[in-house]
Amino acid sequence: MSGELDKSWKDVLEDQLNSDNMQQLRKFLKNEQVNGVITYPPNAKIFNAFNHTPFSKVKVVILGQDPYHGKNQAHGLSFSVMDGTAPPPSLKNIFKELKNEYQDYRDPKNGDLTPWADQGVLLLNSVLTVEASKAGSHQKRGWELFTDSVISLLSEKKNGIVFMLWGNYAKDKAVLIDQSKHYILTAAHPSPFSAYNGFFGCNHFIKANEFLQKQNIEKINWQLPD
Repeated sequence: MSGELDKSWKDVLEDQLNSDNMQQLRKFLKNEQVNGVITYPPNAKIFNAFNHTPFSKVKVVILGQDPYHGKNQAHGLSFSVMDGTAPPPSLKNIFKELKNEYQDYRDPKNGDLTPWADQGVLLLNSVLTVEASKAGSHQKRGWELFTDSVISLLSEKKNGIVFMLWGNYAKDKAVLIDQSKHYILTAAHPSPFSAYNGFFGCNHFIKANEFLQKQNIEKINWQLPD
């Protein structure tokens, strides 16, 4: 876990970063790599979401569960894949929903969502690492405690964030969020198995921008570069 963490997050998360839980997690990841286990994302990208979206800049949180477990996919941003990598099925459905909401939305050539992160969209996975080709392999190793504290601190210390919670796993995190201070949007997961059960037609991207504009906060440009 060698990736450096943005200072604004270091200051807010100091207690969590120094906790026994994180020490155990660092030890686990080090042992994995000493034993030749391939893990994703690359070490330098584990905290990518935080480094592209400093604490003071967070406008929207899109919560995922685990990083992609295939080569050249995960790079520390939920639902996003590395530049040059084709969008996986869930991300294709996110783009499909964007086309439903914005008639002039153009399908991007790849699935790198970094431009969203740079505008204040925290693309947070609940678990930040995974073993290659083994989905969910780093669940219950301590990441959930860390990322739950991230959500709780955002809820406590900030106002007017849009939280997009897709699927039952993400929806369960709503208990960590003060609904009197923030805007919670829930829908089915964009996976092909559930997208037609309430993700398509959710209008979350339009609703998020309408909420931001009511607060005189610059809206998100969801259009990615061609």
